[in-house]
Amino acid sequence: MLVLFETAAGYAIFKVLDESKLQQVDSLHKEFETPEKANKIVKLKHFEKFQDTTEALAAATALVEGKISKNLKKVLKKVVAKEAHEQLAISDAKLGGVIKDKLDLSCVYSPAVAELMRCIRSQIEGLITGLPPREISAMSLGLAHSLSRYKLKFSPDKVDTMIVQAISLLDDLDKELNNYIMRCREWYGWHFPELGKIVTDNLAYCKAVRHIGDRTNVAGSDLSEHLPEEIEAEVKLAAEISMGTEVSEEDIGNIRHLCDQVIEISEYRTQLYDYLKNRMMAIAPNLTIMVGELVGARLISHAGSLLNLAKHPASTVQILGAEKALFRALKTRKDTPKYGLIYHASLVGQTSAKNKGKISRMLAAKAALAIRYDALGEDTNAEMGAENRAKLEARLRQLEEKGIRRISGTGKAMAKADKYQHKSEVKIYDPSGDSTIPSTSKKRKFEEVEEEDEEETVETPVVKSKKAKKEPVAEEEEAEAEETPKKKKKKKDKKAEAETEEAMAEEEPPVTESSKKKKKKKKIKAEEEDD
Repeated sequence: MLVLFETAAGYAIFKVLDESKLQQVDSLHKEFETPEKANKIVKLKHFEKFQDTTEALAAATALVEGKISKNLKKVLKKVVAKEAHEQLAISDAKLGGVIKDKLDLSCVYSPAVAELMRCIRSQIEGLITGLPPREISAMSLGLAHSLSRYKLKFSPDKVDTMIVQAISLLDDLDKELNNYIMRCREWYGWHFPELGKIVTDNLAYCKAVRHIGDRTNVAGSDLSEHLPEEIEAEVKLAAEISMGTEVSEEDIGNIRHLCDQVIEISEYRTQLYDYLKNRMMAIAPNLTIMVGELVGARLISHAGSLLNLAKHPASTVQILGAEKALFRALKTRKDTPKYGLIYHASLVGQTSAKNKGKISRMLAAKAALAIRYDALGEDTNAEMGAENRAKLEARLRQLEEKGIRRISGTGKAMAKADKYQHKSEVKIYDPSGDSTIPSTSKKRKFEEVEEEDEEETVETPVVKSKKAKKEPVAEEEEAEAEETPKKKKKKKDKKAEAETEEAMAEEEPPVTESSKKKKKKKKIKAEEEDD
């Protein structure tokens, strides 16, 4: 059996002299207590030394990833292929599968082999001749550092910590510059207030103040280096009729010193911005093309690192920086924010208000892809970012022109999208549809009215008849003397009818409830027929 052992100095291939010892796994370490005992179990057959640390790192990374490096392939072909009948003991089962597929060599991996590897490592200095212990330890230390850098993906060109610090310092410088400039304008404004209204640029204002000093010196000073000719003439005219107070030379000296500080900080800020721009193009070129240097740097700073930002989904990238508004909206159950730091990107800024949400969502989706490509990809080109930005710009033009193409069909015709107008209609709930029983509200009302009328007729039938009886008699006696004979006949007929009605009323039996109901039904039917 042959054993493949990887060291920091090179590849070593040992031949097992006594395979029976491998059966006793628990007591195998006793056979490697001294180099003499170890040489009785295994013997060095071949040793391939690495030329430098770079070659050692390439070999180590290949082994970590389960691949065969070029040097290992040469060694296996040169040494092991001659003894193809021998089994090759290895420390990684994945690597054994690759060797078996490519070189057709039988590989062995078992607990006994793992214990044998540990025993060989303990006596490696005695088993490999020609390498002093100090050299082996130095090689091991160098390879350990190199492998750690590789695993952490450490590269001087890809240190996002520099970006985090640079953007934070840039924001601090902006705040300090703003405070200094406001203080300078307010301080010098007591002496020459008109200058602040004429010169609006802060840096030009500080340079002009440093050059002028006292306002009496404006007439004899040349401001063409700092101000245009029109503004310079306006400043000289304003200095002659200025309403400012007089100040001492000491005050002017302090104001000039403050102007020097503002100018120096402004120059350093410009230098820092150039550094940040170059660093962003080196670390995250695709993200820089998509959203710009400042917005990209702020996204990386907010997430902590480029790798952490790559772990965020597109929806999180979209609202990154608006966490306060997001949780407030979730708490109050209102609309969540549509954008955070990404709002300051140029693509979102040049969009109309109604399309900002759509563009920010699409930009966040493409930016998330760009971030992952920059963080985890091996290439450093920015082709993907340029392509995605071109697509977003085309989509933006489409939205602004209101040209929405059909999803299906030829795609040549443009679908017309009418302007949406929200019409709020207040509808009142109709409870009549809840019940399947026909409504009888009208009939009930009619029945109640009729019952009241009948009750009145039942209670006072006799009184009405007596009144009706007495009234015609009195009328007849008064009218007999005045009216003609024809009228007398009519009155006699009415009198006879009244008497017959009285007789009928006396003969009729008392009204019962059943008769009342029948009358009601008849009246209701008659009314329905009339309707």
